[in-house]
Amino acid sequence: MPSTTTLLAFAALAVGMVLTPGPNMIYMISRAITQGRVAGLISLAGVVVGFIFYMLCAAFGITAIVFAVPYAYDAMRFAGVIYLLWLAFDAVRPGGRSPFQLRKLPIASRKRLFTMGLLTNLFNPKIAIFYLALLPNFIDPTGSVLLQSLTLGTLHIVISITLNTIIACAAGSIAGFLAVRPGWLLAQRWVMGTMLGALAVNIALEKSRR
Repeated sequence: MPSTTTLLAFAALAVGMVLTPGPNMIYMISRAITQGRVAGLISLAGVVVGFIFYMLCAAFGITAIVFAVPYAYDAMRFAGVIYLLWLAFDAVRPGGRSPFQLRKLPIASRKRLFTMGLLTNLFNPKIAIFYLALLPNFIDPTGSVLLQSLTLGTLHIVISITLNTIIACAAGSIAGFLAVRPGWLLAQRWVMGTMLGALAVNIALEKSRR
């Protein structure tokens, strides 16, 4: 099992990833604003199934790679640091777009809402990189890699469900709030960028000490 410190650090990363705009959030919020909170939650259900798929693939894949390929663990750690730094830069660069900007989408059936949520997640490179490049940074290769992967992946999914449910239910209100207060959106982007950048530096320094 991961240590408490590892779980807290990973939880902070998971929160930052959830609150960083991406295809999943944009689709879910667009549906919630256009078609109502139930549509947003159904879309989220499809996204969650995609999370479970990635978690299982990553858990068994990382386990196999760590034991089969020399230095694979360090390579994945290094890739994770680079990706975190990119996300930090992307969050604070000029011209960022808010996922809460109003978008009109055609009305979709519940089956289509779920399916599109699933496909949006499965074809989301942000999630693939999260599980394959960032997750290994919080795994101790001397312990049970599979158990740690499943534990951390489950923690990410729980955090994602909790935060995205709140966002889906309040999407309309949040969109209206940000529409007249753009400074709040800028502040959110800088907070997320700073958090992700700090995590990248921390991971890089820990790596150099080993």
